[in-house]
Amino acid sequence: MISEYLTKKFIINHENTEDPKTRNAYVYMGSIVGIICNLVLSIVKISVGFISGSVSITADGFNNLSDMASSVITMIGIKMANRPADREHPFGHGRIEYLSALVVAFMVMLVGAQFIKTSIDRIMNPVPITFEMIPFILLLLSLIIKFWLSRFNKYVGEKINSSALKAASVDALGDVFTSSCVLISFLAAKFTTLPIDGYVGLVVSVAILYAGYSLVKETISPLLGEAPDEELVKAIKQGVLSYDNIMGVHDLIIHNYGVGKCMASIHAEIPSNIDLITIHEIIDSAEREISQKLNIYLVIHMDPMCIHDDKINEVKGKVQNILSKFDAVKSMHDFRITEGENKINLIFDIEVDAHNINTKNKEEELRSHLIEAIKKMNPLYNCVITIDKYF
Repeated sequence: MISEYLTKKFIINHENTEDPKTRNAYVYMGSIVGIICNLVLSIVKISVGFISGSVSITADGFNNLSDMASSVITMIGIKMANRPADREHPFGHGRIEYLSALVVAFMVMLVGAQFIKTSIDRIMNPVPITFEMIPFILLLLSLIIKFWLSRFNKYVGEKINSSALKAASVDALGDVFTSSCVLISFLAAKFTTLPIDGYVGLVVSVAILYAGYSLVKETISPLLGEAPDEELVKAIKQGVLSYDNIMGVHDLIIHNYGVGKCMASIHAEIPSNIDLITIHEIIDSAEREISQKLNIYLVIHMDPMCIHDDKINEVKGKVQNILSKFDAVKSMHDFRITEGENKINLIFDIEVDAHNINTKNKEEELRSHLIEAIKKMNPLYNCVITIDKYF
């Protein structure tokens, strides 16, 4: 209810989530709400922690402070990431968003490591905790705010399909759990002198450290070059195949230059006897329309295929039948034949599962088995096989 009100109040054209400006507005709103909520929570918890002498409450307060810093750096990162391309960065500055998240991740881990040390010291040297009803009520209210923040991030994340905000929702839900433990330990201090606070502080610190580690892992992956989203791969292939005279596609490569900034190239198989001007217009239309629809920059390379030669089609069919017996081979493309005096060259590419064919030795072993099987058809066949790995 509150989430919907904020959306309608502060975001113009809030229903058009495909518009980059609207999407950025959602992200900014989510960041600002996160900053305000986490700032209030950190002030309350750090104050209560100092007053009561509780290290677990103080650690939880600094955890909220790191969450606030995360929202601030995310906003700055997105602002910088949206800068236009220039001479030094022809594909834009989108990856700055990942770098800013990496800075936040190390900050979070630093906070976690510091409070692990403090919590162990509290276990070794217990300090009495002062329980008071007003701080307890404030902690309870902060728990409710954090739970609402989790639901808010989930709402916005699903609205614009943002993995970052969905992750923030899960992170906030994890904070609800750690804050609940802190609340219980604070209440327990009223009935026992055992150093429960130190142990709970240790749990909270480990949770903070793990959150930082998860964020490092999440942000390093796209910087190293992670596999593209399967839905995007499917959409590009189906989109290109939907155009007239395109018989098949292969060699799709996608480069990620930041959130919503992808460049893709793909090979499209076309009949070799079609008019060049006609197919060029089709390819141009496909590049332009798919790029606009999927918010990417798409380049399509044309591969002419001979489809009216009975001899080539016959040999191709036999080779495909042999390839079907090898589980690792997913598909074949770019099949062609060149004849010499003493040999007949069969030239083609195959796609294999990279998880199964993951070493050079396995690749050469597969190639040898394929060549051996095809030569049984005709000893004059000389196979020139290019292996493309599919992830």
